[in-house]
Amino acid sequence: MSQLPANLVGVMEQRMKLIEQRSAYLQEQINQPDASPEEYSRANKEFHKLESTMDMIKELRLKKEEIEGLKSLVENSVEEKDLREMAAQELLQAVDEEKRLQHNVFRSLLPKDEADERDCILEVRAGTGGEEASLFAMDIFKMYEKYSQNNGWKFDVIDIMGSVLKGYKEASGTISGPGAYGKLKFESGIHRVQRVPVTEKSGRVHTSAVSVAVLPQADEVDVQLRNEDLRIDTYRSGGSGGQSVNTTDSAVRITHVPTGTVVAIQDERSQHQNKAKALKVLRARLYEIERQRLHMDRSKLRSEQIGSGDRSERIRTYNFPQGRVTDHRVGITHHSIGDIMEGESLDIFIDALLLREEMDAISSFSS
Repeated sequence: MSQLPANLVGVMEQRMKLIEQRSAYLQEQINQPDASPEEYSRANKEFHKLESTMDMIKELRLKKEEIEGLKSLVENSVEEKDLREMAAQELLQAVDEEKRLQHNVFRSLLPKDEADERDCILEVRAGTGGEEASLFAMDIFKMYEKYSQNNGWKFDVIDIMGSVLKGYKEASGTISGPGAYGKLKFESGIHRVQRVPVTEKSGRVHTSAVSVAVLPQADEVDVQLRNEDLRIDTYRSGGSGGQSVNTTDSAVRITHVPTGTVVAIQDERSQHQNKAKALKVLRARLYEIERQRLHMDRSKLRSEQIGSGDRSERIRTYNFPQGRVTDHRVGITHHSIGDIMEGESLDIFIDALLLREEMDAISSFSS
């Protein structure tokens, strides 16, 4: 594995120190007896997010100490040839291991989607295709349920609205487990199937579609719902009936007035259970709306900063003596492609550019 450039290691060292300081500060916050539940929850959540990176940093620190000890042993064991050769061999292995750890720490410092480790809410809706689409929606929903079980995640049904042929017009569920949202978030969108449905007697192939939405679950700390912003309606559940199902006002519809977001749940017999499920779905939808708003704001700001790329735009000029230039603001040297292809790693070049672009995001650990 190739060695990271010295100036990039220097930048990485600064980030590592910031993370160590932030982790120590959060540990103090967690141990404060007078901390409010909200403060404790936020500090505890952030502390656990930094935990894996902190473990890698500690491992890298220990490896550096081991290398220093082996170097000292090689230099000072003048008369003991066997011991010196053994230490030299271990030193080579330790240096290779240090390179691997540096790459791992470097990747962990690049910003990630903070929602990736969250639980998620899955929503499946039948689209074009009539009853065949509802049957396909049922297949899709059960597919994700099976996939969740195979990954060791917990899958709980929130609500199912059936169709005439016992397919699913709409279905939603919660998926709980480490990294659930990160692994499933790209499933969102339109899913299409072309097959001969059970509703077809002539053997013709039909095309049906369903929409899939995967939302990160939000805690009460993330989305605070005010009573004055909610309109809660109760009504009798629809469907095939059954004991106490269509005879009481157990179904719940919650409208978030400021955004117009509506969630209706009638899956449970208890009004309180339906309300709890509806609030969970509502928080997830509002959390995703806010995430999308922030993403759009950042994209707009980035577009304004980058401009059209035309020569009339305000620009910074970089001169490349001998095919390279050093950006002294961040201490990173950019090499020409020719230099890289002659021996430098293209991956390191790309990673360096990524680190520079995301510098401000990583610096947020110090706030």
